[in-house]
Amino acid sequence: MVNVPVKRRQSIPVSVGSLIIGGTSPIVVQSMTNTDTADIEGSAKQVAQLANAGSELVRITVNNEEAARAVPMIRERLEQLGANVPLIGDFHFNGHKLLSQYPACAEALAKYRINPGNVGRGKKKDEQFATIVELACRYEKPVRIGVNWGSLDQALIIRMMDENARQTKPRDAAAITREALVISALESAQRAEEIGLAHNRIILSAKVSDVQALIAVYRDLASRCDYPLHLGLTEAGMGSKGIVSSTAGLAVLLQEGIGDTIRVSLTPEPGGNRAQEVQVAQEILQAMGLRSFTPLVVACPGCGRTTSDYFQRLAQNIQIYLRQQMPVWRNRYPRVEDMTVAVMGCVVNGPGESRMANIGISLPGTGERPVAPVYIDGEKTVTLKGDNIAAEFQEIVERYVITHFSTPS
Repeated sequence: MVNVPVKRRQSIPVSVGSLIIGGTSPIVVQSMTNTDTADIEGSAKQVAQLANAGSELVRITVNNEEAARAVPMIRERLEQLGANVPLIGDFHFNGHKLLSQYPACAEALAKYRINPGNVGRGKKKDEQFATIVELACRYEKPVRIGVNWGSLDQALIIRMMDENARQTKPRDAAAITREALVISALESAQRAEEIGLAHNRIILSAKVSDVQALIAVYRDLASRCDYPLHLGLTEAGMGSKGIVSSTAGLAVLLQEGIGDTIRVSLTPEPGGNRAQEVQVAQEILQAMGLRSFTPLVVACPGCGRTTSDYFQRLAQNIQIYLRQQMPVWRNRYPRVEDMTVAVMGCVVNGPGESRMANIGISLPGTGERPVAPVYIDGEKTVTLKGDNIAAEFQEIVERYVITHFSTPS
């Protein structure tokens, strides 16, 4: 497989709990709970679920006193569950009060996220922003200054619109809004440093829900600072729309070396699995060749030569099996996530794709001999027949993992 490295934008490294965001560190995947934070058991369970799926940071809403009181108990419950993932506190409107009144909450969180558009208005905005920053300094916590075009600082946008209107050739309102997002983030970061927050304790984001606007804003922001950047559409949407929109925007920026941590903000289906957003984020990074999280399954789409769905079911089962094994394999078999497995449905591309994978199987298509050759590292090793092909192939995959990725004793 040809690997064309992406040249990453140079950003300063920021410590968040045990993680480093920015610098030369891998791009970090994060997610956010949708539970009531005051529900300690429910929130801890979802945080652990997201962490188990691969979320390396998990953000929780801290919106009232009940939530603030619950945070240290959620942290404690996570330790009992063996989930040591750093927690990010998401604050809007009243963060200055909650962090001041509940020091155990301020201490338990690994990072604070604040939105300069709703931290306060007028004189109170400066005071309340300063309070949060001062508390971050006291507890030695990094801060993500997260601007959002749905809650942009109205005083700033009005000022910039007025200035633009006085120009000989005024720009359109959309361009001014994008510029305001960047200015809000940069001015807030400058203010935080003036208050005392270290340069290497600041992360920025400027989220929108439009793909082209996202790309434009982050290109601008990346060119004007060296803070680590958190990427993501603010409301990606549901299902395929959310996945496609996130992939379209993030892939462009990641290819340009922009982005140090990402979230795919999918709207889950009713009763759906919140961890889907983690899987999509991982798959974007893996598809871009930036990180590996789980062995890659290559499978053909099927055609008139593959009227049986056997290869589809085998590909699906192998993919599920590999993901289920990763929590154990990740620690036991270093670099197993770099493995590729090919499940092909006929003789046209089957043997060739199978040879290029670490392990590949070429199942018979319509009218072909009922045999399935298996290739390991480019060499044909065995031909499977009969009713137990799926189970036998899974055993071959497991043996390969044990023999090729075990650490020497």
